[in-house]
Amino acid sequence: QVWLVESGGGLVQAGGSLRLSCAASGRTFSSYAMGWFRQPPEKEREFVAAINWSGTKMDYADSVKGRFTISRDNTRNTVYLQMNSLEPEDTAVYYCGARYSGTISTSRSTYSSWGQGTQVTVSS
Repeated sequence: QVWLVESGGGLVQAGGSLRLSCAASGRTFSSYAMGWFRQPPEKEREFVAAINWSGTKMDYADSVKGRFTISRDNTRNTVYLQMNSLEPEDTAVYYCGARYSGTISTSRSTYSSWGQGTQVTVSS
């Protein structure tokens, strides 16, 4: 099992940028594919982006393609989410998840470990 801690959230104006980080501890980080999900107010948690164990394959939700970039540094046990051109619709609690399989998944149920979340608020 891995333990995950997200950081980097905050309040930003529309059009601005934020970079989220997710630091992992525990078992070998490079054994895990990683994903970012978000939960807008009064809505279900939804997929945002995922990256495989080596950082060579990524997938994104259609709503964030071209604006968000997921990356990882296995030497630092950290996964990042660079968010550009933020929109009010991006307002949510953002969670990172770890999947004990090196392959990408967009399905929330396939992730076994979660962080506590970090709030992102985009004002118009």
